[in-house]
Amino acid sequence: MLRFFLIVFCISLMSACSNKKELPILGNRDYQTKIVNGKEVQDTIYHTIKDFNFVNQDSQPVVPATFQDKIYIADFFFTSCPTICPTVKTQMLRIYEKYEGNKNVVLLSHTLDTKYDTPEVLNSYAKKLEIETNRWHMVTGEKDDIYTMAKQYFIAAAEDPNSPGGYTHSGGLVLVDRDKFVRGVYDGTEKDQVTELLGDIDVLLKEQGLK
Repeated sequence: MLRFFLIVFCISLMSACSNKKELPILGNRDYQTKIVNGKEVQDTIYHTIKDFNFVNQDSQPVVPATFQDKIYIADFFFTSCPTICPTVKTQMLRIYEKYEGNKNVVLLSHTLDTKYDTPEVLNSYAKKLEIETNRWHMVTGEKDDIYTMAKQYFIAAAEDPNSPGGYTHSGGLVLVDRDKFVRGVYDGTEKDQVTELLGDIDVLLKEQGLK
């Protein structure tokens, strides 16, 4: 009988270990050959988020260093969006509220309407959501830079006069680690997808030695 329970315990332990979730690194990758200890080895070069320079709702600069030693969740929206943005922001608030007090999880929302969504407009929008700037940056900048960043995050976004509000975009929420690798993209209009994201944030925090 004891042997039976030991076997069951070992099988359960092996199953738990095999089911441990490992988040992928998304995007194309290159391979670079280099010499290590006199031997030729291949090094994998993963897709990383390129440098950026935006301004947030408090007219403060937001650059890669803003997220140093942190993980963050990025999305794209505009304040006058009449379609999916309110739903996505409700789901972003779930993330914001779960990690209240955790300085290692930050949110980053890029406006697509860089002409209308000035820092002052973004500030008013942020106040309605009752969020703190150091935990959730709502940024604007040069239009071309914003749309370039959308591609970096694998998010579809474009000006479209035939779409409600004049812009078309996905509700994607993008999980980025401390090394600027994209670790997941989730549909911010789907509650179940955001629930999965919340679990993956916990996985990533543990993986990267963050609390």
